[in-house]
Amino acid sequence: MKMIPVTFPDYLKPDLHAKRNWLLVAFLNLVIVAFLGLLLRWMFVGAIKEINYKFLLHAHSHVALLGWLYTAVFVALLVTFLPQESRNQKTYTWQFWLSQGAVLGMLFSFPVQGYAAVSITFSTAHMLLSYWFIYQFLRDAGKAKINMGEHRLSLKFVKAALFFLAISSLGPWVMGPIMALGHIGSEMYFNAIYFYLHFQYNGWFTFSVLGLLFWLLEYYQVSFNSKLAVLFFRLMFWSCIPAYLLSVLWTKPDANIYLVSGVAAFVQVVALIILLVMLVPLHRQILILFGRWSRRLFILAAVAFLFKTGMQFASAFPYMAELAFRLRLFIIGYLHLVLIGFISIFLFAFFTQQGWLSFKHGISRWGMGLFLLGFISSESMLFVQGLLFWLMAGAIPFYNNFLFGVSILLPVGILLFFLGQLSGSRNNEAKVRDEIRLQRECAEKKCVKV
Repeated sequence: MKMIPVTFPDYLKPDLHAKRNWLLVAFLNLVIVAFLGLLLRWMFVGAIKEINYKFLLHAHSHVALLGWLYTAVFVALLVTFLPQESRNQKTYTWQFWLSQGAVLGMLFSFPVQGYAAVSITFSTAHMLLSYWFIYQFLRDAGKAKINMGEHRLSLKFVKAALFFLAISSLGPWVMGPIMALGHIGSEMYFNAIYFYLHFQYNGWFTFSVLGLLFWLLEYYQVSFNSKLAVLFFRLMFWSCIPAYLLSVLWTKPDANIYLVSGVAAFVQVVALIILLVMLVPLHRQILILFGRWSRRLFILAAVAFLFKTGMQFASAFPYMAELAFRLRLFIIGYLHLVLIGFISIFLFAFFTQQGWLSFKHGISRWGMGLFLLGFISSESMLFVQGLLFWLMAGAIPFYNNFLFGVSILLPVGILLFFLGQLSGSRNNEAKVRDEIRLQRECAEKKCVKV
């Protein structure tokens, strides 16, 4: 049979083995984050006077956002959108390792001093490195003319993600003057934090995930309604900015703020409906792109996205906004739902689908199984306990002990999964997915036997 030559995907090329090692560094950061989280929950069971809970929480959150999620998305965007000659520039190598140095500095400084000179220096350095990455990535994407190729729609989401990454940094920048003026703990102080968090997880990370999702659809030539996709993008982008106001409703602002934030939340629900209308009819074509484990992870991430959007809409109502502020368990559960359930688990699915992560070894399967069990169990306990407090039904007996017990599964599970990836074996899903693409390209070009 004479076949029209087809270039194999970039992720199968030898030059990307180093990038896979970068991904393993990100996973090592996730292991550290999980153990820090376990220590935080232990402090509700057995008090440790030598450790400042608030300082440790700062370390946990910064390493989670900047050590794990930022790094994983950094790698994903490089290997999917940039050609080989661009992503192999020493510029990205410098950006990667300098950012890891900044994360390491935050890991050791935050637990000791909280927000102070050393930790602020490292976090500021990371922000400056992120500006460098934004500039370099957009410059290289422009040179490669990606916005004129098959990935022009997915690149729109990535550009929006990078825009929100830059915008989110305004929160930390204003923290310095706020703290210097003695307003620590004020409404202005917390709203600056919420500004950063909102544009991180609702902007930078969410739009990056959506960009990677549409990249998969484009790469494997899953036909979707492009007009609906553009409408979905516009609704999500323009609603993300005023949706920040949902984070300030705890201050009980004017009615106009409630109105604007409510409209933004409603628009995102409409956007979700458009996404479902567009993709549900294509679910068989989409799910076939994933293997057994990556398919499960992808579905779980999709369910988390549904819950995220629904909970965000509910928070637009004054009563629910006040309830969420009073019951911090709901906020903790929501943040974990978004950052772990939606974003992290999607990244697991994406890298597994691309052949970068493997479930070949039993230790990997057991590890991910324990991690997911720990996540679902801890989320259930957080929301059930919050619901009981809301109903004034009291606390679950030995709640903190049980929560700590199920939380053990998270670091143990992700550690086992990480150890399973160190063998360097590649997932066969990459080969299967490539065969699907080759078959589709061959069908389009009418390959014939000779």
